[in-house]
Amino acid sequence: MTKPTDRSKIIRSPNRAHYDAESLYRVLDDGFLCHVAYNYMGSPVIIPTAYAREDDVIYIHGAKKNRMMNSLLDQGQATVSVTHMDGMVLARSAFHHSFNYRSAVIFGKPFLVEYLDEKNRVLELITENIIPGRWQEVRKPSAKELEITLVVGIRIQEASVKIRAGSPMDDEADYELPIWAGEFPMKLSYEQPITDNAGISDLKLPPSVKNLLD
Repeated sequence: MTKPTDRSKIIRSPNRAHYDAESLYRVLDDGFLCHVAYNYMGSPVIIPTAYAREDDVIYIHGAKKNRMMNSLLDQGQATVSVTHMDGMVLARSAFHHSFNYRSAVIFGKPFLVEYLDEKNRVLELITENIIPGRWQEVRKPSAKELEITLVVGIRIQEASVKIRAGSPMDDEADYELPIWAGEFPMKLSYEQPITDNAGISDLKLPPSVKNLLD
């Protein structure tokens, strides 16, 4: 990963900026949903998709005719963003309301993952990034399924991370106002799973699902 350039340098609140690989990897590894930007017929498009990171590569997948990934490969560049909302920041003034968050914007070079064995390995990475342990509980992709699946890696060339944490930052005079202010933490949570009864009934929850509920 190279040093930030004009396209990745954070201008607004630069004190919240981070450009080191460790900060970037922490943000990426805490998530499994990214947004990928690309150009299609002269128009900017952005699509959410699942991902996994390995070293300095982000992997995504889709159907072989997937417009987004084929466009990325044709254009030879990709922009990817990942954001975690950690809480609302409720200030005394409307102007100073904010969020606590961790975000990353990545610029990288896409490449095609061609061989079936490597495709299978990457699909395992993505699955395990979403729900650890699930890959060992399910039927693995067939050769036909792998053949019709497009897997793309995006090698990270440069990136910026921006993090906000902590209390509201009100104007000094507003601290005397009788208005509640503070942080309202947020986190991703899982509710009780709903069993699909189309197949064998009365199956127990697998470990991968139970672990997310603990």
